[in-house]
Amino acid sequence: MTRRIRIGKINYTNVWPIYHHFPHDRFEGRLEWIETVPSGLNKAMREGAIDMGAISSFAYGESFEQYELYPNLSVSANRDVNSILLFHRAPLRELDGAHIALPTTSATSVNLLKIILHKFYGIAPHYEYAPPSLTDMMEHMDAALLIGDDAIRASWTDHGYMVTDLGREWRDLTDYGMTFAVWAVRKETIQRFPGTIAEIHEAFMESKRIGAANPASIIASAQAVVGGEAEYWRHYFQHLNHDFGDIQQQGLSLYFRYAHELGYLQKDVPLQFWTDKTRVR
Repeated sequence: MTRRIRIGKINYTNVWPIYHHFPHDRFEGRLEWIETVPSGLNKAMREGAIDMGAISSFAYGESFEQYELYPNLSVSANRDVNSILLFHRAPLRELDGAHIALPTTSATSVNLLKIILHKFYGIAPHYEYAPPSLTDMMEHMDAALLIGDDAIRASWTDHGYMVTDLGREWRDLTDYGMTFAVWAVRKETIQRFPGTIAEIHEAFMESKRIGAANPASIIASAQAVVGGEAEYWRHYFQHLNHDFGDIQQQGLSLYFRYAHELGYLQKDVPLQFWTDKTRVR
C-alpha cells in the first residue's frame, strides 16, 4: 500500500453513533481521518481528495457513477430528525414569494426543503445562502433553514418562530422516512484496497452496534461539545436511524425521483451497493 485510505468525517453529532467506537488501533496507521462539514466532504469526495465518507445523499445522487454505497449505514430518521429545522414567521403554505435563508453546509436538506415547498405546497420562495446563524439569517428573511448542531443549538433558544422538522414533514407527506447521508466509497478505492475496504465496513458496523447498545459515552461527549441535557441527547439519538435497509432505500429513492422530476438532479439515481465478493482473505 502506497498511501493511507482517507476517510471523511462530518463534524456533526448525528454521525457519532457510527464513528464513536471505531477501532482505530486495528488499522495500524492505514487510515487518515479528515473532519469537515457535509459540503466540504461532498466536494472532496467528488474530486478524489477523500476516499470514503458519510456524504450528503444529494451529493451521491449528483455523482453516483463514482461511488458504491456501504450497506446498512446511513444517517436517517423515520420521522423527526430534530436537527434539520426550518424556522419561519408564517405557515409553510403562506411562504410563496417569501425570502428563505439556506445554509451552505448541506445539499440534501436544502433540496428536501425545495421539494417539499414546490411539489407539495406549490409555492416558489426566493432562496439565499447565508452563514448558519439564526439571528443573522432572520434579520432580513422570512424563514431560515438550519442543519446539524447549528439547528440543535438554535432550537434551544427562545426565538419565537414557528419550527418545521423536515424529517417529520417528509414523513407526513410521503409516509416514508428520510435518509440525509449515505456511506459512499469511491470505486477506484474499492479496486485498489478491496480487503481493507471490507475490514473498514466491518469496523463501522461494529462501532454502530456498540454505540446502539451503550449510548452513554456518546451522550456525554455530545454534552461536552455542544451542551444540553443528557435526556435531550438520549431522545435525539434514539430518534435517529443509522440503518440502510429496504425502508430507508425506498424513502431515498422517492427523494431522488422527485429531485429528478423537478430538475435538481440530471439523471435517475440508482442505489449501487458495495459487496465483499472481491475481498482478499
